[in-house]
Amino acid sequence: MIDAQKIRNFSIIAHIDHGKSTLADRLLLHTGSISQREFRDQILDDMDLERERGITIKARTVRIEYKGYVLNLIDTPGHIDFTYEVSKSLAACEGVLLLVDASQGMQAQTVTNVYLAMERDLKIIPVVSKIDLPTSEPEKVKLELTEFLGVDESEVIFCSAKTGEGTDKILEAIIDQIPAPVGDIHAPLKALVIDSVFDSYQGVIAYIRIMDGIIRTQDAFMFMQTGCRFNAEVLGIFDPKPVKVSELGVGEVGYLAGTIKEVKDVKIGDTVTLQARPAAEPLEGYQDIQPMVFCGLYPIQAVDFTLLRDALGKLRLNDSSFTYEPETSQSLGFGFRCGFLGLLHMDVAKERLEREFNLELLITAPNVVYHVVNQKGEVLVLENPSKLPPPNEIDHIEEPYIRAHLMVPATAVGGIMQLCQDKRGIYKSTEYLDTKRAVLTYEMPFAEIVMDFYDRIKSMTAGYGSLNYELIGHRPSDLVKLDILINGNPVDALSSIVERGERAYHRGKALAEKMKEEIHKQMFEVVIQAAVGSKIIARESVSAMRKNVTEKCYGGDISRKRKLLEKQKEGKKRMKKIGVVDIPQEAFISILRIDN
Repeated sequence: MIDAQKIRNFSIIAHIDHGKSTLADRLLLHTGSISQREFRDQILDDMDLERERGITIKARTVRIEYKGYVLNLIDTPGHIDFTYEVSKSLAACEGVLLLVDASQGMQAQTVTNVYLAMERDLKIIPVVSKIDLPTSEPEKVKLELTEFLGVDESEVIFCSAKTGEGTDKILEAIIDQIPAPVGDIHAPLKALVIDSVFDSYQGVIAYIRIMDGIIRTQDAFMFMQTGCRFNAEVLGIFDPKPVKVSELGVGEVGYLAGTIKEVKDVKIGDTVTLQARPAAEPLEGYQDIQPMVFCGLYPIQAVDFTLLRDALGKLRLNDSSFTYEPETSQSLGFGFRCGFLGLLHMDVAKERLEREFNLELLITAPNVVYHVVNQKGEVLVLENPSKLPPPNEIDHIEEPYIRAHLMVPATAVGGIMQLCQDKRGIYKSTEYLDTKRAVLTYEMPFAEIVMDFYDRIKSMTAGYGSLNYELIGHRPSDLVKLDILINGNPVDALSSIVERGERAYHRGKALAEKMKEEIHKQMFEVVIQAAVGSKIIARESVSAMRKNVTEKCYGGDISRKRKLLEKQKEGKKRMKKIGVVDIPQEAFISILRIDN
């Protein structure tokens, strides 16, 4: 067992793409945790999806040994949708490396992550990265950091994860400045569950940080929240690959497997204690996070419904920030209503389900959570637009608003302000950090930023703009339900809630046109309509396939041709009454492709 005074637990926090994973790779290589032969870019990002997109999605832990000390690095994501993963990692640490790109300076997400670390009273070590780039301005960024954190300039470390410059200084700062974990080895066991995964052979594996006490293999333990009891079959650490150990003591970070077969038995943020000598009180754990974006997930093959249900359960174990519950759609059959933190989170979850569980899925248009106040004053929480009550029962609808902080180059301020205006944003303030960068603050409906807002900021600022936001509550808005009717029948999976007036018209028209492109010709005319209540606001039609029934009539009386054409017309009318329109799955995600 390792002396707690020789342990340092730390995370690396930064804005997306400021070099966290590259620095983690360099620390592992520099300390000999991995050999040059084993070394590859993003070694901690072991998901194919992470490597393809160049982002960290899941927090990972790894043990580094340096000069007789054990350094536990808990890697964190940088994208705003995965802030929850960052907060989980920080709960297991005593300090953080704050990484800032020498060419981009401090960004919106950097500030958010710093506040998360300050809330937990963690030691912050400022590091300026990517100093090898020709566009880098390390001295300018150092000044930014010292002013923001209120630290001395000598505390800021310059580094290049690519060349290895500054790596020794970072490792020395971790040992000297980050405090050792505090805990009583003789007290009853208290271990925080910081994450969990499902293994086909070992069942559920919990990642834990020991706060008090000690756990050994074959110890009988229990989860304090769920009350489930098991034996510790396997204990281990990540070095960076899993390595079995016989015991874990105060301050150590590792994993625990104990024939846990049910996904629901392990809750992230739960406390592990021994059955023979349980702790009196559980650890604080994590605040339950509320999903902000909802969509429907349906298996393309109906027989995959059970497989999808099991897959969602396993994914929920590894990603506790999303929710799901069964729902039925007239158009799509049986599926699940899933809640996510944002659009990237939703996209990543869908891709993980398809890759890791070999599923083919269809996704409906994402929407936010509305509060519908009825005539009696009761509040209905609406996650699915198709379940909106009739207009005569509604007093008003409230939609979620966010406070958005946009850090953008000064040259792009005008364009970004116009974009926010178009998205129903309410201007609050402009603050210039220096001659080249400004922070714009807006209050705006969350529904307006769900689709394409982040991408448009990036494209308008050549990649230098960044966005950070927090939910500020629900506010009344003039909203209506937009339905898409196919031959007079509403398609519930395509319903959405939009602002009344011109926006509803443009949205309905764009959807009807898109549906016309997606639906193939049938044996009868297909009428596509966009409707708000009983009012049709847009209409398109797909003409019927036409067979030349008069082809065999060579000359002769015109009345014979007319008779054949009338007969064909009657047949098409009858078919239209009983015919079912074949809507391809592309049509259901067409809403995602329509630029607001």
